[in-house]
Amino acid sequence: MRITFHGAAGEVTGSCALVEFDGGKFLVDCGMFQGGRGATVKNLRALDFSLRDIDFVLLTHAHLDHAGLVPRLVALGYRGPVFATQATVDLLAVMLLDAAHIQEKEAEWKNRRMHSRGARRLSHAAPLYTVEQARSSLSRLRKLRYDEAVSPHPGVRCWFREAGHILGSAIIEIEIESGGRTCRIVFTGDLGQPGRPVLRDPAIVDRADVLVIESTYGDRAHRAMAETEQELVGILRDTLVRRQGNVIIPAFAVGRTQEVIFVLARMVKDGHVGPLEIVVDSPMALAVTELTLCYDTIWDQETRELRDWVAAHPERVRLRFVQDVEKSMALNHERAGRVIISASGMCEAGRIRHHLRYNVTRPECSIVICGFQAGGTLGRRLVDGARWITLFGERLPVRASVHTVGGLSAHADQPALLDWLRHFERAPGQVFVVHGEYAASTAFVAALDSALGWTGALVPEEGFAYPIMAH
Repeated sequence: MRITFHGAAGEVTGSCALVEFDGGKFLVDCGMFQGGRGATVKNLRALDFSLRDIDFVLLTHAHLDHAGLVPRLVALGYRGPVFATQATVDLLAVMLLDAAHIQEKEAEWKNRRMHSRGARRLSHAAPLYTVEQARSSLSRLRKLRYDEAVSPHPGVRCWFREAGHILGSAIIEIEIESGGRTCRIVFTGDLGQPGRPVLRDPAIVDRADVLVIESTYGDRAHRAMAETEQELVGILRDTLVRRQGNVIIPAFAVGRTQEVIFVLARMVKDGHVGPLEIVVDSPMALAVTELTLCYDTIWDQETRELRDWVAAHPERVRLRFVQDVEKSMALNHERAGRVIISASGMCEAGRIRHHLRYNVTRPECSIVICGFQAGGTLGRRLVDGARWITLFGERLPVRASVHTVGGLSAHADQPALLDWLRHFERAPGQVFVVHGEYAASTAFVAALDSALGWTGALVPEEGFAYPIMAH
């Protein structure tokens, strides 16, 4: 048996692992690379192995850096099943079509721009995949319940456990019988921070022969939620009341938007801020929020209670969702008193770029970054203190206040990752540390040694096949 990492090795995006054993091959995740011009080239070069030999695919969750290349996988010839939790399948029916639509529109915009500059037709830009290809790929998806045993291939059994990251996110436990031995492989996917709003905490796993663990924040601890909320209160009061501006929050439509709404509503309920006008400008965020409401059985108790309070006090939390392009554009003329939440979370595409365009130059406004920003993204440049940014070909000065609020992360920090691992009965025989920038991943490898005494963990090299075995 062997495992090859085709992404998220020494970086955060592009999660895709190929597992090969006697009699079969499968993928865990099939994610897009995101961030910077290099991502386009990486996405075009991804999946450069024999796809018709793949027997099945397992998805940990619906974020595009874990599932965004599924349409391309199918378009290039894959004809097998793609297994995921029920909520993940429902989310992908929205997210993959949206991703394809954005790619088509961006390709159109690039072609218009090249044409206006007199570029040759040989420079024609094409989307990574089309809306029709995304729609076609949905027929490959197969729904599974949490904790349900499934056998996608002879000699293979899998279980999807709650990961607490976003709706439907899963830790995947896999047992493979090969050569008369059984190997247990655990993929954490993205682990959620315990005690966060909306979702339950990650499920406990106590054993693995091979562990593949994320390390997005493997080198640091998050700010406590109470401190995060206190910082947000200060930003809201200063921006909305004193300076009479808007608060712009780039947020992933899946998970982060719903958590931000929860936190803002809770602050109103607890009397920390006055009534809020919250505008969510993202058709996908509306669809995802409606799906989230359908899956209230996997919420935590506090979220159910807050939902009931908001429903009883509509004058305190004035929440509206914007779908129409015209209404989205009209927000550009609402100069004060609004909290505007919009996607994408890394400011790389979507309507958030328009809201930044009309607010980033205004010193009375604030931009609140509340999620991980991959290297090369516009969001990362803002976090790193860029004084100028370019949007739609226009160079703009950054005059708005930029705040990084780390306590809202949907990823477990280093202490939470180590606490989750302390439930293991013994150290796995092999530990692969993935889904982190190289410095974060190597720091987490060191923490595994110093805190748990787990030696031999490594940050895998992309494209290298590592032998794995039962222990």
